[in-house]
Parts: sequence; structure tokens; C-alpha cells
Amino acid sequence: MKSKQEAIDYCMAYDNVYEDHPFKDANWTLIRHRHNKKTFAWIFEREDHIWINVKCEPGMIEQWRAEYESIVPAYHLNKDHWNSVILDGSISPTDMKHLINTSYEMTK
Repeated sequence: MKSKQEAIDYCMAYDNVYEDHPFKDANWTLIRHRHNKKTFAWIFEREDHIWINVKCEPGMIEQWRAEYESIVPAYHLNKDHWNSVILDGSISPTDMKHLINTSYEMTK
């Protein structure tokens, strides 16, 4: 997963979600749950890469950051609960799916 559209398409495959563009900046795409409107993926371009902000399990925030250089404290969100994942090809597809799924489950 490297492109913005790939990230959006992957997140949109989850049940009962929708794509939102609430900001005046078209760079930001949010994927939200239909029933509670909570966001589980904040997708945007920054520094020539696509980034996704995802919510992480308590106690796992630092572990993910230590394992991958491309997982950093969340850009524009609470850094105690959210990580930014830079889609530079360094994260395994399995871990990427796990991160997005965890965020989806934690916010629904």
C-alpha cells in the first residue's frame, strides 16, 4: 500500500464506513464509521509520502514506533493514542492491515 487511493480503497472495504472530507484542505481524507461518525483512518500526503493516522492499543504505541522508523507520533492527533504510518513500503502488508483493523475496532 503506497498510494492514497490504495489506502482509501482498503479502508472503504470495512463494513458501515464512509469517506469524508471535512476540512477546506482537499489533502485530507477521513474514513469514518457510519453509526457513530468516529474516524478510524486519517489519510493525507505529507513530505512526498502518503500517511495514515491510526488509533493503537494502549501499551503498543511505543512498540510500533520502535519496530518501524516509518511509524511516528501522530501528526495533528493525540500522540498517546494515535500513530502516523508513513507509507514508504517499509511496513509489511500484514502489519499494515493489523494497524488499520485495530484502529477500526477501537473506534467502533
